[in-house]
Order: sequence, then C-alpha cells, then structure tokens
Amino acid sequence: MGHPVTTNPFIIMLINMAIVFFVLIALSFVIRLVHLIDPTAKKKEAPKAAPAPKAAPAAPVVAAAPKVDNNVNIAVIAAAVAAYGLGNKIVTIRPIENTNWKIGGRATALQNTVC
Repeated sequence: MGHPVTTNPFIIMLINMAIVFFVLIALSFVIRLVHLIDPTAKKKEAPKAAPAPKAAPAAPVVAAAPKVDNNVNIAVIAAAVAAYGLGNKIVTIRPIENTNWKIGGRATALQNTVC
C-alpha cells in the first residue's frame, strides 16, 4: 500500500460529501428516468362523448341524520382541564377513532409506563 493522499480531515470530509451528493443526484436522475419510461403507468385515453342521460326515477326521500351538538362535550373537557389545575390553553379538541388496535396499543403503553 502507498501513503495516504491527505490526512487533513476537512479535505476528507469534502471528498466524502461530494461522493454522497453525486450518488444522490445520480439516483434522482435514475428515478426520473424510471418515471418517464414506466411500462406499468396507465395510459391516458381521450375522453369519450358521454351518452345523453336518461330521466332518472324519483329517488326516495331519506331523512338526514341529526347533527350532534358537541358544545356540551367541549365544556366538560375544558372544565376537567381547568379543575386539574393546568394553566394551559385548550387549542383543539379532536375526536378519537375508537378502533380495537388503537385501544389495545394505548392500554399496552399505559401498562408499560405506569408503575
């Protein structure tokens, strides 16, 4: 083996960073090339003239679901936070989607963090 070209760490850093950025730029070009010649992309078809719509039969009238008033829930949450003694300001209240996976994950997290 021969002697190293340089032992200056800044020059070694610059060479290594140049190599990394060159490889990243090359990968960017390869990705763009793949997008251009992608054989699995769906072909855009010219829009066909739609046939004249027929008169639709009268649809049955469906009653709309009543809107839920969340003001009571928001007031209860705000009162609970205020009673707890936190001087924080409530910015948003979002409903949680209750799925079994999420509930199980939260229960596991609580079991692991609470003594």
